[in-house]
Amino acid sequence: MGILKIIAAVVTILIGVLSLLLPTQIKGFTGLDVAGNPRGITEVRAILGAFFIGLGLAPLIWRSQSESMYLMLGFTYLVVAGVRVISMFLDKSVMQSNIISAVSEIILGVILVLPS
Repeated sequence: MGILKIIAAVVTILIGVLSLLLPTQIKGFTGLDVAGNPRGITEVRAILGAFFIGLGLAPLIWRSQSESMYLMLGFTYLVVAGVRVISMFLDKSVMQSNIISAVSEIILGVILVLPS
């Protein structure tokens, strides 16, 4: 389980790095079109980029506290998945990309909250 948690943290970091470096090319991944919108590009870099990088790096850097940090990261993924599922119905956005995202978030969340 420990290796799966490391992989989940690395996946989180990679999502952040891609968002940080390629903010205008994440439309297919997120549905957000920020091309030509400097404020939107900054938001993608800051929230989907830096925030995800920080969340993924924390348990890898502070190894002595990694279990509680993995738990926090997993809880975050599960909350995001819960809000996404509710929003999919409220916003009438039940579509393949949202379903894939929700399933991915649930899988990562469960992996991260289970004891090692």
